[in-house]
Amino acid sequence: MARINDNYLKLPGNYLFSEIAKRVAAYREENPQADIISLGIGDVTRPLPEASIAAMHEAVDEMGRAESFRGYGPEQGYPFLR
Repeated sequence: MARINDNYLKLPGNYLFSEIAKRVAAYREENPQADIISLGIGDVTRPLPEASIAAMHEAVDEMGRAESFRGYGPEQGYPFLR
């Protein structure tokens, strides 16, 4: 039988994952008919999608060539990624 790790209960109230869990639980309580798709924490039980893998390979290849190397990005990120 699964049980909650006591250390989980000691996390500060502003810890992101515990806050997400509290809000989701409250919403489910108020909306039992709701079909919730969780996008808050992620699912580490499934492999990366092929499109993500290809994009990461392409980005690494780009950073590996002097003519396309970018170094550290601007503070607010690259405009082409917005």
